Amino acid sequence: MIGRGIFFRDEKRERKEEFLARRGGLGMTSTFFVRGKSAYHCRPLFSKWRIALAFVFASAGLLSAIPAHSQQTIAATPEAALSGVLSSACRQDSAVFATFLTADNATAYRSLAGPQQTAMMKRFVLLEDPGRTLLSTGATGHPVIRCEAPGISTEMRFGETRLRENLAFIPMEIPLPGEPSHSITFGLVREGGNWKVLSVGLILLDIPSMARQWEQADLEAREDNAIAALRTLATALETYRHAYGKLPDSLEPLGPAPKEGISPEAAGLVDVELAAGKKNGYEIRYRVLPAEGSLPEDEANQAAKFELAATPAKYGDAGKKSFFLDSAGVLRGDDKNGAVATSEDPRISSPQSMPSQR
Repeated sequence: MIGRGIFFRDEKRERKEEFLARRGGLGMTSTFFVRGKSAYHCRPLFSKWRIALAFVFASAGLLSAIPAHSQQTIAATPEAALSGVLSSACRQDSAVFATFLTADNATAYRSLAGPQQTAMMKRFVLLEDPGRTLLSTGATGHPVIRCEAPGISTEMRFGETRLRENLAFIPMEIPLPGEPSHSITFGLVREGGNWKVLSVGLILLDIPSMARQWEQADLEAREDNAIAALRTLATALETYRHAYGKLPDSLEPLGPAPKEGISPEAAGLVDVELAAGKKNGYEIRYRVLPAEGSLPEDEANQAAKFELAATPAKYGDAGKKSFFLDSAGVLRGDDKNGAVATSEDPRISSPQSMPSQR
């Protein structure tokens, strides 16, 4: 799913926020992205903020807590806009979330695929599952938002709003058990009579640029997964050789074993998808290279080598790079426009240790 940056509050930085916001957030933008990895294999949006929010609250003494579902999507005040965007993000309500973004960002956000819309909302409240939002007023008289998801909650306490004509800056305190609270400032701009979220810390929201970065990050994550699949298969092949004295003729015997137990036909070393030569949009080819020369069968089986190649099934969708891994653990690959990688392609990583051949 966004770059990495979060800035805790200080006066110099807040002055920079105001300067950047006055420039309109269109030409001078600083964007951010996370490179996705798996289930959520992604580095967190606003990495320090994620650390600040990744904790479980016990029951908090919220004053006059009410469900946030009742709040209006028309934000006549900066506080209402910030409450709205955080509450809708907590509920993972993409339709309402978009109403609190600037016009350009809202248009770009609505054009994102559903999973990308949800991913962005998750990063605003840093919770994986949809939650129940409660709004209350804290001891300072400012709003408090609590997002309660299964097993975990986050709490966000607003500070005093600073107004500068059509700009507003709202500091947010994030309590941390056992240490001082951390803070981050949201910037908002008045647009069409309503307040819209413009920035988080010193980062201006630029969803069109973020969408391009997400797309590239997702593609790179799938390519990383293809490499990991080759490594997994290479280890499984050597494990099979060690157990049964030779390499299998195909990847199929590496697959799941029946309840009766493992066998040379079903060794239980990889999942069904990998045993079929597929993984996350990549197709995997396997080839055994017989040992050279005239050797006894046992020695020939142990001296045999193998090659694995992963190629995107749909170039540009599953990935762009093709990869090649040999039995020595040497990885090669390049953007081959969908063609199969070979031993002649550039080496893209140093050899990793492989199980020794016997």
